[in-house]
Amino acid sequence: MSTKPSKQLETFINPFVKKDYQIHMEIPEFTCVCPKTGQPDFATLILDYIPDKKCVELKSLKLYIWSFRNEAVFHEAVTNQILEDLVAVLKPRYIRLTARFFVRGGIFTNVTVDHRKPGWIPQPVVSLNQFDEQTNIRK
Repeated sequence: MSTKPSKQLETFINPFVKKDYQIHMEIPEFTCVCPKTGQPDFATLILDYIPDKKCVELKSLKLYIWSFRNEAVFHEAVTNQILEDLVAVLKPRYIRLTARFFVRGGIFTNVTVDHRKPGWIPQPVVSLNQFDEQTNIRK
């Protein structure tokens, strides 16, 4: 596999296709270029997905993310494009991508996009401890 930026995403067979499980990734080194100013934009990407038959191979994901480094693109467009490309190769049961862009002109921008496979019904959430996420206090 190359070590140069690439738009090609590689996959591997989901080893536990019979069950729903979440894969969580945080990608703190995303960069692209502002199409208005030409200045770099920096973001942390948070990717959560429930695979169906395929999982994304991590090195190919890294090289794919690097491929945006010199592209002039708006935050909303690049976040949606990344999600669409992941959906096209993975066909996941569920996927959510949040792009948390660093401050620019005193404004932080967060863009969140998701996709649900038609007909997929998530399992009920099980809480193992009583914790109020609003107050950060254990009940």
